Amino acid sequence: SVLAMVWGLNACAPLMVAGMAGSALVATDRRTSGTQLEDETIEFRGSARVRDMFGEKVHVNITSFNRQVLLTGEVPTERDRQTIVGMVEKLENVKSVVNELAVMPVTSVSSRSSDLVVTGKIKASLVDSRDLFANAFKVVTERGTVYLMGRVTQREAQRASDLARQVSGVKKVVRIFDILTEEELQALLPAPPKNNPAPSQDAK
Repeated sequence: SVLAMVWGLNACAPLMVAGMAGSALVATDRRTSGTQLEDETIEFRGSARVRDMFGEKVHVNITSFNRQVLLTGEVPTERDRQTIVGMVEKLENVKSVVNELAVMPVTSVSSRSSDLVVTGKIKASLVDSRDLFANAFKVVTERGTVYLMGRVTQREAQRASDLARQVSGVKKVVRIFDILTEEELQALLPAPPKNNPAPSQDAK
């Protein structure tokens, strides 16, 4: 698979056939259970260290998906920004860091509440889309900028981005994906149940 951080994709692969979509609905997460645990540990340890180092001086969100870490939020100085990035890069199991921290005053509670509302609307759109699997995506919103993460195909990346852009309050969509081919996606999906052949009848 190819790791991609992209703001725009031109081509869009055909929609998956209904049978493929149906079988994929049971796949709740495309990461291994071990990777899911590593991502949770990265987020927990990173957040705890930021609190210990800076307390309430900063507002930092640490989001890990497939061991790729997205940093969003606000910090007082460029030095603080680089300190946090360096700390996260040294955490166990971190593969790479996407640094989206802004040097600016910490946002207000109302601003963060608005971001949460936007995130909720996007997640609802992913669920309602029927041709996407919402659990394949992580959605983070910071000051109106939406970050989409996940292990997805080019078609899924384009479709999810289009849905996100339609949500009110979204200023920009940034995509940070581990891109899968349709064949790689098929290999991740459980095999469809085999239908038992109907009993034959003797000809009269």
